[in-house]
Amino acid sequence: MKTQVYPLIKQLLSSRLTETGREYMENATKEIAAGVTRQRFSALLSMASRHARRDALALTEQELADAAQAVPGWSPAAWNRLELLRAALVLARSDLDQATFSDDFEGLFRFADQGELCALYRCLPLLPQGERFVARAAEGCRTNMMTVFEAVALDSPYPVQHFDDTAWHQLVIKALFLDLPVYRIAGLDGRLTAELTRMALDWADERASAGRSFHTGLWLCLGPYEGQRVEDLIVGHWSDAAPSERQAMGFALARAHRLDCLDAQLTQEQDSQIREQLERARDGHYGQELFGPLFSTGQ
Repeated sequence: MKTQVYPLIKQLLSSRLTETGREYMENATKEIAAGVTRQRFSALLSMASRHARRDALALTEQELADAAQAVPGWSPAAWNRLELLRAALVLARSDLDQATFSDDFEGLFRFADQGELCALYRCLPLLPQGERFVARAAEGCRTNMMTVFEAVALDSPYPVQHFDDTAWHQLVIKALFLDLPVYRIAGLDGRLTAELTRMALDWADERASAGRSFHTGLWLCLGPYEGQRVEDLIVGHWSDAAPSERQAMGFALARAHRLDCLDAQLTQEQDSQIREQLERARDGHYGQELFGPLFSTGQ
């Protein structure tokens, strides 16, 4: 993996760092590759903040495509420059697959500030033998720091590849509870389970009982399970829903394979744009990436 992603990260940084920042990256990565103590490794990661800001990367579509090709399911779209520089320093290690790296990497978390924690957690899908860090990733999911949880949960193939069902369900439901863009949980479509659907529906029942609205992410968490329960929830909520939510609910009906119910809602829908999207959903176009615009428009 390093043979693909490490050069890509350095390439992405080359046009986004100052001259002194590029010099620091080259000197620090060479030093790390040659072998450094744990203390020196930690110091170099900390000093990176002097050479890169937390500015957005503003990656191009081609750069994002290159990232997805290097590590399927990974997107650095939400990363900042400092995080990417720190990732380059981590990947410069020549012992990434050895116990020496695992020990040093784990040691970094003990005294890291919030920004450093985000960078370290974002590195997880880029490391070999990722199963070594499952307990660490689970710790990141338990945090109360939103940015740290997002660094583990979003735009990363690590959870779907390495979490067991219990940890996976907890991550998705926590993201739903926090109203995060659930469509950015890599691999969600391929790991919708009966238990996850039940948990999401239970959450919806609790919200309804409290007189509170739902989040768009709810409709993304419902797979082809609990079909009648999904249908009853959507039919009962349809008339009060905003346009973007009706579209999301239509996707949910298609994802739940309740096509007769979807047809019934289509006959009532007056918005031509929503009708078009629901017709496409009926034909099988309802993947999680299609929910993205619905999160940005709100309900």
